[in-house]
Amino acid sequence: MKTIMETDRLVLREFGLSDLDDLASIMADPQVMEFSTGGPWDRNRTKVFLENCQVDYTAEEWSYRRWAVIHKHDNRLIGYCGLAQYDEVDGSPEIAIGYRLTPEYWGRGLTTEAAAATRDYGFGRLGMKRLISTIEPENIASIRVAEKLGMTCEKQIQKWDLQLLLYAISVE
Repeated sequence: MKTIMETDRLVLREFGLSDLDDLASIMADPQVMEFSTGGPWDRNRTKVFLENCQVDYTAEEWSYRRWAVIHKHDNRLIGYCGLAQYDEVDGSPEIAIGYRLTPEYWGRGLTTEAAAATRDYGFGRLGMKRLISTIEPENIASIRVAEKLGMTCEKQIQKWDLQLLLYAISVE
């Protein structure tokens, strides 16, 4: 599986179908999925997610790039981080940074580390000019991650039948 980027403590690489058991466990965790539309995933939904990742990795025109986050110290899959292209967010197309990490690894700055690498990849390798995150107002941990990435809250929006905060960062 192709490595996309590395940080001091993490490897972000393409998913393989061999990641199904580990990722299914993460995505079934109610804590991980607390702020996700639809709640925890079953194994089949996680399998579909992985199959979609495989398609996205080979597509000429991309809409999503979600990568496995591997903790270097124990070589363990601890979640995912990546970019998603939304056709419409409050009237405009946007590229969003998204992530999910297993709670065992929360509170160590790993989510911020993965998201910062993804931000830098989007701006540097892909030449993007703006990235967003859509966050439920109660999701204080994700708000902190967005702020550490240099994002600022632009406004509150309605998306997916939810009231969300739109955080954004741009490069000139």
